[in-house]
Amino acid sequence: MNHIKTAIVLFFLPLSHLLSQPVSAQTKDSLTWYTSLTQANEVSKATGKPIFALFTGSDWCIWCKRLEQNVFAKPEFVEWAKKNVVLLELDFPRFKQLPPELKAQNQQLQQQFKIQGYPTVWMFFLTMDEKAKRITIDPLGSCGYPQDPQPGKEQIKFLENANSILLNKKTK
Repeated sequence: MNHIKTAIVLFFLPLSHLLSQPVSAQTKDSLTWYTSLTQANEVSKATGKPIFALFTGSDWCIWCKRLEQNVFAKPEFVEWAKKNVVLLELDFPRFKQLPPELKAQNQQLQQQFKIQGYPTVWMFFLTMDEKAKRITIDPLGSCGYPQDPQPGKEQIKFLENANSILLNKKTK
């Protein structure tokens, strides 16, 4: 049996901006979506679940809205997310204002992950080194809106993609 292992890619982020983020979370469809990387990481460390970071343009991106409606709002995704990941929303709105600290955090992560389109999901773990003032990101993989899903089957295709990414966690 062939096992494909993904190389661990490390990104280093200065802690100064990211550790000072206000604690923030919102509940949608009975799921908690954190907006603070620091808080999401605390939950990730406590549960052993990877962070599921959604890069989104919540108030303008049609594909982001479709992902929300056709995948995230479905009971199958809600059950899967509660069991497997810590949700982090990294929003890039055009019409609403984000607090400056949150905007800076989201932009820094967008640059680190080289996000070129929305929606994009990255799953990863963080290691915070307080002494060196760095964060190491251990990415598991990324996905977006499912390519060419059958109507009504978007959540199935998305969860297949997400589960294949979670397999990277188990092979490391």
